[in-house]
Amino acid sequence: MQVIECRECKSKNRVDEGRLEKGEAKCGRCGARLEKGSTASNAKPFVVTDASFQNDILQATGAPVLLDCWAPWCGPCRAIGPILDQLAAESDGRYRIAKLNVDENPRTAAQFQIASIPTMLIFKNGSLVDRIIGAQPKQAILDHLRRAA
Repeated sequence: MQVIECRECKSKNRVDEGRLEKGEAKCGRCGARLEKGSTASNAKPFVVTDASFQNDILQATGAPVLLDCWAPWCGPCRAIGPILDQLAAESDGRYRIAKLNVDENPRTAAQFQIASIPTMLIFKNGSLVDRIIGAQPKQAILDHLRRAA
């Protein structure tokens, strides 16, 4: 799934890559045809929940996805938040950044045995390929993402 900004009304639409490739994707607000190469909102991390995990992470193809497992009360999690925002803004489609609040989404946190936070999981084509535990500097996280690409 990708998030594409409509060129007509500027609303953001979550779009299946297959529909986008076939030219079948339309804006949910105005009905305009969405095109590949429209402004994608990869500039910010997107939120993943227990309900959306399967669709957003396990069925994602192409670029790797870094899933930040965090909680609002966690100081180190808040410290790396701006780093992940920067990485998302600089991604240029090479990777995507997602956030999972472990307090609100215990099923996914338990499934991947998140014992301490922050933990960052990197998925490629639906498979877990790397795990980063603890707050890390920007360059270290970027190195993990490059290896996963």
